Amino acid sequence: MARGLNKIILIGNLGRDPELRYTPSGKPIASFSLATSRSWVTPEGEKKDATEWFNVVAWGNLAEICSRRLKKGSKVYIEGHLQTRAWDDPEGHRHYRTEVVANEMIILDEESPEEEEEDEIPF
Repeated sequence: MARGLNKIILIGNLGRDPELRYTPSGKPIASFSLATSRSWVTPEGEKKDATEWFNVVAWGNLAEICSRRLKKGSKVYIEGHLQTRAWDDPEGHRHYRTEVVANEMIILDEESPEEEEEDEIPF
């Protein structure tokens, strides 16, 4: 079987503060929404804008960093892959949700030197 590729790269702004929770085994998971925008000009010269929303999930140490460092409006670079989950509700209806599973996050907001010193992450 030929090898496939599932990779997504996004730059956008958080639509809400990250929500941090833990699996029953104690593994951290953070979820948040990310908006990306694009602009173009139609052949008639009209400027158009469009925004796409993505559900993003981060696990483990990255989840804790996202929860601690990001907030609604933060501008970030997210790299990861798409994953679709399926579940049945109590009435037996099948639901699907496609989300970005992040494996890399870079904060693109400019911080003042005082903020950077206060929020350093030791490696």
